[in-house]
Formats: sequence, C-alpha cells, structure tokens
Amino acid sequence: MLDIKNIDLFYGASQAIKNVSLSAVSGEVACILGRNGVGKTSLMKSIAGQELARSGSIIWEGKEITKLPSYKRAQLGVSYVPQGREIFPLLTVEENLKTGFAVQSRKTQRISEEIFELFPILFEMMSRRGGDLSGGQQQQLAIGRALVMEPSLLILDEPTEGIQPSIIQDIGRAIDYLRQKKNITILLVEQYFEFARDLADSFIVMDRGQVVMRGRGNTMIEEDVRQYLTV
Repeated sequence: MLDIKNIDLFYGASQAIKNVSLSAVSGEVACILGRNGVGKTSLMKSIAGQELARSGSIIWEGKEITKLPSYKRAQLGVSYVPQGREIFPLLTVEENLKTGFAVQSRKTQRISEEIFELFPILFEMMSRRGGDLSGGQQQQLAIGRALVMEPSLLILDEPTEGIQPSIIQDIGRAIDYLRQKKNITILLVEQYFEFARDLADSFIVMDRGQVVMRGRGNTMIEEDVRQYLTV
C-alpha cells in the first residue's frame, strides 16, 4: 500500500504541492487528474524520488521512503514512466529494455515474455533504435522498460499524451491486465476524463498544487471533474 500524507514540495521559493495526501492499494489504479501545471508531475516525482518533499511523509509497503534517493525506491519496487517517455534514442529497443536491469541482481535479470505479449511491436523492433520508433511505440517501450524492473508500484505520467487512439487502447488493456493479473499498484496521471474513468478504482483531482476532489472511481461525476480539466 502507498500512503502519502500532507506532502509539501517547493522549487526554490515557489510551492508546487500543498498539503497533498493520497492512498493507493495493490491491484488498483489510482488516477490523478487536472490541467497542465497544477502539480501532478511534481507529485509523481516526489513519490519516485526525483524531487524530495520538504514536509509530509511517503510510506510504501509500511516503509518510510520520503527521504530515500530514487534508486533506493526503485530497489523497493517503485517504477516511474515519466511524461515525455525519456527513452534512450540511440539505444536499440532491446538495450532500452535492458536498462531496467539496473535494480536487479544478475540472477534475476530477464525480459519477461509478458512484456512482448502486452506490446508485441517491441519484439518485432528489438534491433531498431529507440529514436526511430513512433511516439506511440516509444510510449510502449517506456512502459516495457519500467516493467522489466518487476515493479510493485508503477507510476504512469500521462501515458496517452500525443498517442494515436489504437495505442491508447493497447495501453489501457495493459494497465487493466497489470492491475488484475499482476496485482500491481498503479498511479495514473491523466487529463482525459474517459480514459481515467474507465480505469480508475480511486481518483483525486488537483488544482493549483492542491487536492480539490477525491473519491472512488465509480463516484466520478463528469461535470464536476471536467471543470478542473478544461482551460
């Protein structure tokens, strides 16, 4: 279980996150919704360890990780797919996937066949450079790389941004599979209401660095949520 309590995050004198709390459990998808610039990515980075919270606490599977560096959190099963994908463009698909070995022992290093079942295009393009893939294929590669780490907490920051509809459907099916079959805790940052609604077990809506709405996924009221998604 992930339990975030009263997180504050600053960039210099500017406060990006204000007293944010969030809980997520194994086998569920927790969606974080909101416009651009409201603190969603900052929250994800604070959970992954790329930015350190000034106050509050982050508890993962009963362990306090608030001040741990990102590689320590990765060793504890926290895997982050950032907005913009950030794959290595000059490395092949296979080499990109193998960067997920960094947190594993030599004996456990492997690329699971499940990754290719979820995203068959990755198997077909193993020898292609990451930079030669389309945006949607790069997104699949970024998720596949995260899954190589065998995570128990998977953070997905706007995985549908700029992606064609057919691949959005593939990503949605993959998220649903991981939730149900692998019992992974998933944090999904989204701006698209329909995609979030179809996947969310729980949700929070953020505005100006704060949580303005929260609840179970089946209680999401489109009109109420959309007022925080439109410009």
